[in-house]
Amino acid sequence: MVEDTNQSKGENNGKAEEKLENEAVPGAPKIFTVEILKMIKDLQQQHGLRHGDYQRYRGYCSRRVRRLRKALKLPQGDKRHFKRKDVTVVNLTGKNADERFIHIPLMLAERAWSYAMQLRQEANTEQRKKFHLVGKLRKACTYALQLQALCAADVCDARTKLETEAYVAWMHGTLQFELSLWKAAAESLKKAQVIYENLAQALPEDEQSVYRSKVDELTPSLRYCAYNIGDGTSIDDLLELRAKGLLENLDILVSQTKTQSSESLQTTEWRGRKVTVRQERVRLFLLSVQEIDKNLEKAANDEAKIELLENILMDCKDAIGAVKDDIKADPKSRSAGQSTISSAQYLLAYLSYIRLTRTIQRNLCLVSQAKTNLEDPNQKDKTIEGKRVRPQDLTRLYEIILQNVTELQQIAGLEEDTKYQQEAENLLVSFKAFRCYYIALTLVSYKRWKEAVALYERSMKYAVEALKSKPTLFNLQDELNKLIKTIEGCKFSAHAYSVLEDDNEDSVLTAKTQKSSKPLFERLSAYKEDQQLNTRNPNVFKLTPEMKPIPCKPLFFDLALNFVEFPSLDDKLETPAAKKGAGISGFVKGFLGWGGNK
Repeated sequence: MVEDTNQSKGENNGKAEEKLENEAVPGAPKIFTVEILKMIKDLQQQHGLRHGDYQRYRGYCSRRVRRLRKALKLPQGDKRHFKRKDVTVVNLTGKNADERFIHIPLMLAERAWSYAMQLRQEANTEQRKKFHLVGKLRKACTYALQLQALCAADVCDARTKLETEAYVAWMHGTLQFELSLWKAAAESLKKAQVIYENLAQALPEDEQSVYRSKVDELTPSLRYCAYNIGDGTSIDDLLELRAKGLLENLDILVSQTKTQSSESLQTTEWRGRKVTVRQERVRLFLLSVQEIDKNLEKAANDEAKIELLENILMDCKDAIGAVKDDIKADPKSRSAGQSTISSAQYLLAYLSYIRLTRTIQRNLCLVSQAKTNLEDPNQKDKTIEGKRVRPQDLTRLYEIILQNVTELQQIAGLEEDTKYQQEAENLLVSFKAFRCYYIALTLVSYKRWKEAVALYERSMKYAVEALKSKPTLFNLQDELNKLIKTIEGCKFSAHAYSVLEDDNEDSVLTAKTQKSSKPLFERLSAYKEDQQLNTRNPNVFKLTPEMKPIPCKPLFFDLALNFVEFPSLDDKLETPAAKKGAGISGFVKGFLGWGGNK
């Protein structure tokens, strides 16, 4: 009866495989890449193992297997009957080939392993559970071998094969460790450790941490195995040789993994550190940066160079935006407190460096264009784009360049790089020399000779200081030498003009004093030879005083007399005749001194 049942199951499985084979599409199969260690580490951290909760992780694995079978339409029977369906190579090469088929045996192995680890925690009080633990580990090894059989086919790449070999070796080493088979456990665990070490060396820098931590995790178990074996001095060498013998194609798979990673990920090197470039936009930009110098050499004039540099700066802005988006999406890349910055942040620093250096190069092209228009004696208008070129325009350009150099010094992650900061400081001093020179030219145009001489001196000081460290960027060494020779002539010229201007000021003051219209008594303290004093009309003193305005008699008192009422004086008169003939007119005449003879 049991044989008939097994035979019917075999027939059903054979029909299912034939059906899938018929549905398979002829041609090259898909190549799958499964990052097994990284995937299970992420799942373990998210579903309980961060706190050592193996039961929660086991429940998650069960639900994940059920969801995968439902999504991939690979159920094991219906509600009433169970029909086992294992994942085969046909599922990975058929019409509905999917990478998630590989996840099913992986999750089954993880479920059995997590159950075993849960039983290990409970076996401290209940010894019988240790037998159950060993059974679950054997089951996990079975599922791991199924996973290895799937990934050994041509549908998986070299990296997946290496990861599967290491996973199987680790799972068997865990089982043998529980069974106290120390030599076999040491060989299996060492085999897994060797594979993970080679994988870490073959993969980019930002993916190495997971594998290196796994290598460190296996070290205590290997030491315990060596202790129980007894020969602790030579066990590491012996196990490493045996592990390499067990995996004959290790070198081939590692080389294939390196080739695939170099094809899928471009690595660029800057300041002794390799940076992984994932984004296609950033890769294309870095390729265009490699060609920009050749195009600049072929450019006919400064305007063509400026146009090329502005185009590359726009592409650089887009590349920086793409890297910033990746940093925001990945919280690990922006974690603080690390001794070295992450690859994404280092790539952002490299792109920022390219943007600032190319901006400085663009501004130097503008400076070269302005110098040509300013110094060319055959060009009368001395204009750029309709605007007159002046020394202060060049001063402004160098101010912008100095701001760019300051931003170079402040790039995140390079603050402690002594050599880089020294290069940036040397650039700063070099451009300060040029800025001081053009400020001096501006002061010369305003005939401020003494200030110009002082700035010439400062410019020469900066130039000499910059030449001591031999600047290599932007070909500044030759420019600084030319600047020193130019300053030597300009300084003496400005000094000579300063002396001549002092003499001219004295003569102008003397001429102004001689033409003065002030009389002599007002300028007795100032000595001068005034030829006018020897003439018939010397300007010594004005005899006729100048007319000065004075206040007039107020009209109030003249008008007030018309409204004054005088008292009667009749009783004061002596004779009646005079009293009768007298009137107000007579009184007024007598009062004001008029009248006739007395």
